[in-house]
Amino acid sequence: MGFLNKLKEGARELQNQLSSQVKQFKNKNFADGTMAVCALVAAADGNIDSDERRKTAAFISTNDSLSVFDVSQLQKTFNDFCDKITKDFDFGKIDLLQVISKLKKTPDQARAAVQVGIIIGKADGSFDDDEKKVVREICHAVGIDPKEFDL
Repeated sequence: MGFLNKLKEGARELQNQLSSQVKQFKNKNFADGTMAVCALVAAADGNIDSDERRKTAAFISTNDSLSVFDVSQLQKTFNDFCDKITKDFDFGKIDLLQVISKLKKTPDQARAAVQVGIIIGKADGSFDDDEKKVVREICHAVGIDPKEFDL
C-alpha cells in the first residue's frame, strides 16, 4: 500500500471514530472549538486563501460527524474565525487557541477536536509541517500530548 493510500485510510479511520464521538458532544463549546480548529489548520501557513476557505467550509457542510450541529451556524462561526485570523494573524491565533482551550475540561471533546484538525490537515492528501505544528499547538492548548496523535 502506497503512502498516499495509507494516509487516506488513516483519515477514513479517524473520520469513523470521530463520527461516533461527536453525537455525544453537541454543545456550543465543542462547536466553537472545532470551528476554531478548522480555521487554524486552514491558516497553518499564516494565510487563508479563498480556495482553502471554500474547501474547509465544504468539509464542514458535508461532514457526517458535524451533522448534529446547525451547518449554517458552524459555517458562520468558521467564517468569523477566518476573518479574525486574516485581520491579525497573531492576535487571531491567540483568540482561537483560547476558544479551543475551553475544551481542556472535557478530554474526550478535546481529542475529537484534535481529530477534526488532523482530518482537515489531511483533506488535501498532504499533512504538511505547518499543519502538524498547528495541531501540536492545539494539543498543548487542550492539555493533550501530541505524541498521542503521532505528532
